[in-house]
Amino acid sequence: MSGLLDGKVVVVTAAAGTGIGSAVARRCLEEGASVVISDRHERRLGETGEALAATHPGRVHAVVCDVTVENQVQALIDGAVVHCGRIDVMVNNAGLGGESSIVDMTDEDWARVLDVTLNGTFRCTRAALRTMVEQGGGGAVVNNASVIGWRAQAGQAHYAAAKAGVMALTRCAAMDVAAHGIRVNAVAPSLAMHPFLAKVTSEELLIELAGRSALGRAAEPSEVANVMVFLASDLASYLTGEVISVSSQHP
Repeated sequence: MSGLLDGKVVVVTAAAGTGIGSAVARRCLEEGASVVISDRHERRLGETGEALAATHPGRVHAVVCDVTVENQVQALIDGAVVHCGRIDVMVNNAGLGGESSIVDMTDEDWARVLDVTLNGTFRCTRAALRTMVEQGGGGAVVNNASVIGWRAQAGQAHYAAAKAGVMALTRCAAMDVAAHGIRVNAVAPSLAMHPFLAKVTSEELLIELAGRSALGRAAEPSEVANVMVFLASDLASYLTGEVISVSSQHP
């Protein structure tokens, strides 16, 4: 902990629970930021907010937000500005997976994953960038992509397409706002283990994925969060439009 984000205001989506979102919120707080956390699960968001505020009083604000609903996304950004005065960092962590062969996948399956994972990232990025530009420029957006955006995996056509889209969105958005001094980057984790993932993924698949790792294990959410904090900080001042793989997996 070295104060990498001292005085910054960070907004994090899908931050309830014990996954990457709550881990990056905690790391941002440890590095001196004030953090606005959001999630569509009101109860879990409240619990997470209380836990974070217990160790970082006065620097945590929670706003319920479903990233598939435009007016809720705008309310999140507006609320962060009202409560904290400005936005310096937007962390787009919200995503939705699933497992279905392309031959069995319905339009609804496809659309649901794309709307949360890709469209939600677009909505939040657009709203945050508009605010950062209005503030006079400067700031950073950090998106959560996935190695699945590069690698083929059975049953993941919708999720892979969405995460590849997040990568392309990251690169193009970075070009659009570079003149304003705003950086846009992404991380691409492989397997980061947390209870929700274990609940929605078969044990057999988790064992298989961990077995592909050169380190023989999944990442901890905090290990992904560390890279996201780096991208949010001035240590990454010359990085924009980049996607950093947080992975020890073989291709």
